[in-house]
Amino acid sequence: MSIQNQSPKLDWRDGGVPVSTIFDDPYFSLAGGLAETRHVFLGGNDLPQRLRPGFHVAELGFGTGLNLLALAEIATQPIRFTSFEAFPMDDAQLARAHQAFPELSGLTEQLRLGYGTRRFRVGLVDVDLVIGDARDTLSRWQGAADAWFLDGFSPAKNPELWGSALMGEVGAHTAPGGTFATYSAAGHVRRALEAAGFRVERAPGYAGKRHMSRGTRL
Repeated sequence: MSIQNQSPKLDWRDGGVPVSTIFDDPYFSLAGGLAETRHVFLGGNDLPQRLRPGFHVAELGFGTGLNLLALAEIATQPIRFTSFEAFPMDDAQLARAHQAFPELSGLTEQLRLGYGTRRFRVGLVDVDLVIGDARDTLSRWQGAADAWFLDGFSPAKNPELWGSALMGEVGAHTAPGGTFATYSAAGHVRRALEAAGFRVERAPGYAGKRHMSRGTRL
């Protein structure tokens, strides 16, 4: 199945950081996207320590695929990854964004080779890319994640991806003892995740950001 949806409108800053013109927000940190991903999403979910064969990571906001790439870099056994994305980048946008991560060139090439279909593999990670508004698609998903990467644009600029109903679906699609991590420390996001069944805690953020959020499904 080919990916067919409206690609995002982008500006490019600092020599290669894509910025959504709709949400006026960069796809990854201007202070180092890969380091931010490792700190927030990997560290926030205690990865790679928890990885085991069949471990399932799910994500809101595929973007450039950076979180997938960072996960594939540390995966030493077969795992699964499901990502929900409303505005998938086109091939040229993705290739330009990946120039910022030359250390991941082997993995970025695998990602782009498989990207034209909904299911592909990067390293030892089996990927399912779900295209469409997560408010519609997540409720129909039959899976349950062991870890969530909540990586939509800023709640102040993209509130639809952080609402209580969607966070409730995240909770409903999390295995017992499963976790989430996000760069956001917004109070309404934390409260929505608590209402969804998570024990939520704040943790030190990345690159001078005071806090991020992480939690465990009760």
